[in-house]
Amino acid sequence: MLITDAVHIWREADGDYHFEWETSHPDTQVTVEPLEAPGGVQARYSESRSGASLSGLRPASRHYFRLRDQHGNEVLATERKLGMQGTPNFRDFGGYRTRDGRAVKWGFLYRSGQLSGLSDQDVSLLESLDIDLVCDFRRLEEQQGDPSRLPCARPPKVASLPIVPGSNSRFFEEVADSAGDPQAMFDFMLEINRDFAEAQSDTYGRMFREILALQDARFLVHCAAGKDRTGFAAAIVLLALGVERDVVMRDY
Repeated sequence: MLITDAVHIWREADGDYHFEWETSHPDTQVTVEPLEAPGGVQARYSESRSGASLSGLRPASRHYFRLRDQHGNEVLATERKLGMQGTPNFRDFGGYRTRDGRAVKWGFLYRSGQLSGLSDQDVSLLESLDIDLVCDFRRLEEQQGDPSRLPCARPPKVASLPIVPGSNSRFFEEVADSAGDPQAMFDFMLEINRDFAEAQSDTYGRMFREILALQDARFLVHCAAGKDRTGFAAAIVLLALGVERDVVMRDY
């Protein structure tokens, strides 16, 4: 049987997709097909039948796939990391199972670093995602110095939610002081995340209000690198949706 949470999909720079999966029995046969062109593009399977690759799909679009075993069990999934040249950390944080057996939708929750360096192809891909809301956690000077490149035809609403990491003026000095000392860096990052929960609760609360104000919104949360401020935002969204804590921590 195909194991639901053990399907991994990624796209190479040349546009080829690669698939890996796990099954409960080594003889289980799995087929892969794109949802928008079933039968039109044929997957190439590995000798072990635990992986496949597929090429020929439009590069500036998001593609979803159906993986099905011979028993009729199937998984609908897509690549988590979208491979944008100008912001490599751009990824979908949907698709996870919840504690009550449901699943978070793919294609509604995105996270990334700053969007100022997007290529034209990146912007075309971003436009195809139909994002309704962008929550920007960068400091105001970051937002003004590196303005985001967003689709012009249907621009998303942008919520400016600036967060100063650590809420103190010595943040960058303390980062430099911790360099080369793993324990000091661990303690420092623990302090930063505690600050997110305590001093930045109003800002993250505004994020939830912005999201809930739009019906069935597709949204993107981002900061400069797409890690700490953004990771905390993604984590509390997934926890609110009922995703298991260990899964949330792996995504973070």
